[in-house]
Amino acid sequence: MTTGFGRQVKRVLAGAAMIAAALVSARSGEAAAQTQGQIQAQILAALPMPSAGAPDLGQARPIAGWVEFCARYASECAVDPSEPAQVTLTPRLWQAVTGINRQVNTSLRAVTDMDHWGVPDRWDLAEDGSGDCEDFQLLKRKLLAQAGLPRRAMRMTVVIDEKGEGHAVLMLRTDRGDLVLDNKTSAVLPWHKTGYTFIKRESQTATAWVSLGGATAPTVTANR
Repeated sequence: MTTGFGRQVKRVLAGAAMIAAALVSARSGEAAAQTQGQIQAQILAALPMPSAGAPDLGQARPIAGWVEFCARYASECAVDPSEPAQVTLTPRLWQAVTGINRQVNTSLRAVTDMDHWGVPDRWDLAEDGSGDCEDFQLLKRKLLAQAGLPRRAMRMTVVIDEKGEGHAVLMLRTDRGDLVLDNKTSAVLPWHKTGYTFIKRESQTATAWVSLGGATAPTVTANR
């Protein structure tokens, strides 16, 4: 029997597939009333301005929840060194990224790991329709990879949020700088405009992590 949350996840996957299709097919509907050139110009104007990415500042200890996640989902953590470490942010790719970020944020139910799993911190894919901050981002990462984005350009990242608490986001490395997908907002922002203190992120090789120079990271990411 399919649960309500299971149906929610199916809707997310179906919606993400439609968004991903925008990477390889022309828009219809609205496009009938406007030229493709006008649409592309509007989307191009909405792209973030180019900016410097967050600098790697040496090795850092991986989050324990990440290590455990990779033990359960090895394929989700596998990194192909032949993949690009950043992507070119085209209008079509921007549509896919913002669409998947928004769809996951609005389709999943936020719940703490303690309520969900009975443990303080567990990283998972929110495939039952519920999860906390890192679970939202891991599902986005999975869907974006299915849409053709290289995992090597997508980095799970730990920050200190506006409340001074640990929080996990997904960082997408692009030719316009590092962009942040966050379950707290459907806006995809340049990393330096989030207001967060950046602690460390997944590296571009294996399951290692790198420091981003912020304060010492909390042992457990915030359950939001």
